[in-house]
This record gives sequence, C-alpha cells and structure tokens, in this order.
Amino acid sequence: MKKFAIIGLGPFGLRMLEELLKLTNEIIIVDKDPQLIAKYDGKAKISYAFDVIDETSLKKAIPPDVNAAIVDLGGKIEFSIMVTTYLKKMNVKEILVKAQNDEHGKILSMVGATNVIFPDREAAKRVMPMLASELLFNFMPISETLALAEVGINKEYAGKTLLETNLRKTHGINVVAIRKQDTENFYFINDPNYTFEANDILLVAGSEEDIFTFSQDKPDRGKKLAEVFRNLFPKH
Repeated sequence: MKKFAIIGLGPFGLRMLEELLKLTNEIIIVDKDPQLIAKYDGKAKISYAFDVIDETSLKKAIPPDVNAAIVDLGGKIEFSIMVTTYLKKMNVKEILVKAQNDEHGKILSMVGATNVIFPDREAAKRVMPMLASELLFNFMPISETLALAEVGINKEYAGKTLLETNLRKTHGINVVAIRKQDTENFYFINDPNYTFEANDILLVAGSEEDIFTFSQDKPDRGKKLAEVFRNLFPKH
C-alpha cells in the first residue's frame, strides 16, 4: 500500500485527505493549525501541527518511504515553492502541488513538482461545457487529444441502431457504454444492432471538438463551443 503525506490542509488538501481515507490510513498530515489537525487525529496514521516551512521539522515528519506528497498551502505561493524544494531534496518520488496561476505552476515544476494542480481551472473545464449544452451531463478531459463525456442521445438518433448511426465515422466519437436517465449504472454495448432510445445517455470518448459538436443540435454551435473552450483553457 502506498504511503502519502499531505502538507497543508487547504480546501484541495482536505478533499484529497477525505478521498484517500476511503482507501487507506497510511497518511501523514501536516498543518500549522492544531485545531484543524485535531479534527483528523486518529483518522490519518500520523498527524503533526507545525510550521511547514521549517525544513528540519519537515524532514523529521516525512519518512523516506513516503510514495507521494500533496501540497496545499493556500495562497502562500513562496511557502509552497519552499516546501516543494524540501520534498525534492528528500527524494519524494511524486510531488503534487496546488498552484495559484501559470507562473506559480512553472516555478513549482522547475523546483521539483511532478504534478501541478489547478483545482479551480480543472473544475471549470468540467462545468463550462455542461452549462453550454443541454445534452452534456458530464465532461472529463483526459489529455490534449482525448476526453470522456456523458451525452444525452440526440432525438434524431432515437430508434436507430448503433450500426446505422455509425457515430465513429459521422462524428469521430466512440460509444463506450450506455445508461438510462433514471439510473447511474452504465453497461457496455457490444451489439451493433442495439437500438437507441430517447432516454439513453451515452458515455463517449473522442476529441473535445467532436464531443462538443455531437452534444449540440447544430454542428456550428459545437465548433463555437470548442473555440470558446480552447480560448479559456489554452494548451501548454
């Protein structure tokens, strides 16, 4: 089982702690707020309350067998850079750090962060497309060329089979699974003769633009949404 260290219990750090606790208690938490630490004392395996920019104390708190460290020091940009530097010197293999902006992120990468996280930006990436489309229920960018999405079936496809619609050729998307609107359970579709129903929600994979186009009633709206998305979240 991997061992984790969470340094700084800001909103992102707390969320990561709560999710990791569902899997393991092999977690070390560090924050300067003793009252906040006390709330999780006994849940995480080890907890410390001290100023995280104290390199000596941090070295004593983080054992050499920690696999990954998560850093969330709120808006204290210089402190997060210092802590990332300390962790790099301690040979922590995975260092995930919350960044405030692009410049902050670049510096974090330079000093040792293996993964720079922009929580607000990532949330906006998922929410914005859903606001712009009545058929898009969930959206998750996977890479620069691939995204997953839950998309309601367009009324023009209801009553047609998977083979007839040929969505891979006509829209550049792959149907991974299907669920009904009244359930959260997906099931895989292996039958090309499956007939789409009006209450089907498809889990599809494809490029952002292809998914946006498929989720709109008019292709030009999908292209416009893709353009807005690229402007808001440029590739780096």
